[in-house]
Amino acid sequence: MSQDETGATDDGEQPAELPEYAERVLDVADLIPPGRVMTYGDVAEWLGDGGPRQVGRAMALYGGAVPWWRVVRADGALLPGSELRALDHYRAEGTPLREASRHADGHLPRLDMRRARWDGSGGGPADGQGEETHR
Repeated sequence: MSQDETGATDDGEQPAELPEYAERVLDVADLIPPGRVMTYGDVAEWLGDGGPRQVGRAMALYGGAVPWWRVVRADGALLPGSELRALDHYRAEGTPLREASRHADGHLPRLDMRRARWDGSGGGPADGQGEETHR
């Protein structure tokens, strides 16, 4: 069953209300400035609730309407199955990347976590100025 932009499903029914934890996770994802990232664990720590798996689950189920590419794995590897879409976003936003070695699987870069990771203070490369996201 697919949803349209209003959230209604094919049969016209409205989806169930967004779980409170998922809403909180998505709110944090909306705060991350362009060109910066937080890990799943960072988001859980910011919330003071849950852990990386719970954040990952919330993002997998409900994160399509927020900048999902800014909530990442701690090792900087691109999200399997969405690597190229995420890479387009990272390049457009100027997110720091580490180029892959010739021996890397798929020759895809990784995020440069030392430079890209956002701790929740200050802004990104443009101090929080940039694209606006809406759910």
